[in-house]
Amino acid sequence: MAYIERAITSVLKERVKSSKCVLVTGARQVGKSTAVRHEFPEFNRANFDDRLTRLQAREEPKLFFKNNPCPLFIDEVQKESSVLEEIKLVADETEQRGLFILSGSQRLELMKGMSESLAGRVSVSELLGLSLREICGVKFNRHFVPTDDYIQEREQEIKPYKDIWQIIHKGSYPELYDVERDWQDYYSSYVSTYLERDVNELISSDGVTFTKFLTAVAARTGEILNYANIASEVGVSEPTVKNWISILERTGIVYLLQPYSQSALKRAIKAPKMYFRDTGLACYLTRWIAADALKCSAVAGSMFETFVVSEILKSYANEGKDYKFSIFYYRGKDKREGKENEIDLIIEENGILYPIEIKMTGNPKANMAAANTILDKIPDKTRGMGVILCLADRKTFLRENLVALPIEYI
Repeated sequence: MAYIERAITSVLKERVKSSKCVLVTGARQVGKSTAVRHEFPEFNRANFDDRLTRLQAREEPKLFFKNNPCPLFIDEVQKESSVLEEIKLVADETEQRGLFILSGSQRLELMKGMSESLAGRVSVSELLGLSLREICGVKFNRHFVPTDDYIQEREQEIKPYKDIWQIIHKGSYPELYDVERDWQDYYSSYVSTYLERDVNELISSDGVTFTKFLTAVAARTGEILNYANIASEVGVSEPTVKNWISILERTGIVYLLQPYSQSALKRAIKAPKMYFRDTGLACYLTRWIAADALKCSAVAGSMFETFVVSEILKSYANEGKDYKFSIFYYRGKDKREGKENEIDLIIEENGILYPIEIKMTGNPKANMAAANTILDKIPDKTRGMGVILCLADRKTFLRENLVALPIEYI
């Protein structure tokens, strides 16, 4: 089985060197255990998927740590969070760094335990699925932000991305790139083994209703979240859907992109947009079983947008950056013109707002970014370079402050 080097490796090594405890979060099967085992072979390992290991950690923690001495990697640590208090005691008894690496797939629940037991003692990193850079062997590892410096530096390591729809359809789980694995078999196993077991045990629903819910959510990737609409289709209450969406978010299955909110944008929509983290899983759940059929389908635009947003988030996570307060979207109705304006993404950095449009086209036009001027209303912020991320074959300036970029620039 070939190991694909993960872009986050250098970040993890620096954090292990400088911290007593490092937490690696991410959805099931994104490669957390593989990356840690490969990059930190000197660490002993305990897996809390094993019930006997969990039982010993809960009932005899001192014996557990005698049998599993530091440096120690504990996999799926959220399954026995009581061990965090003992980890705190071990960490407080020494000034040594690199004691523990923890991994878990239930991020918010795990973070609750971290905040209660290991505040100030843990460094948190997020591992997402394979990025295009990792799949294609691109070593460039800066987060996407369309400054002149970024664009010039990225151009030094541009590689053409071939068969992009094959990758969108295939998804980003490492096992699909490590071995020859049947696509349908993999995602069928993923849904039944991980989603219906791990997630369903958190929501206590029957399998048929939960699968129906997953399919309804996948069909709405890239759309503004409408709880009532999903509840009506699935046949459950709106509060139930809100709870289930929250669980999908904290287990790394979906991402909720928040709207850009400023008092100057009084008519902006306040609901988040929902994106599946992995386009392959979304394709499986919505029964798009061939890449060519997906490419020509009515959902191609939303799936392409989902893919591009995911790649941008990966560029942040792989550099160890928190993107939650940097990336937004905007949709609202201009009071004077009476029409709705939309900006797919707004990236905020150093007081500058960069408007991003995502278009499944090889022939971008300047009017595709007509809503960008709405950002000029916002006080104390500057509108930066606008970008149309698309399927064009080369960088093209459409205006002085608007550039069309192939997705190879992400």
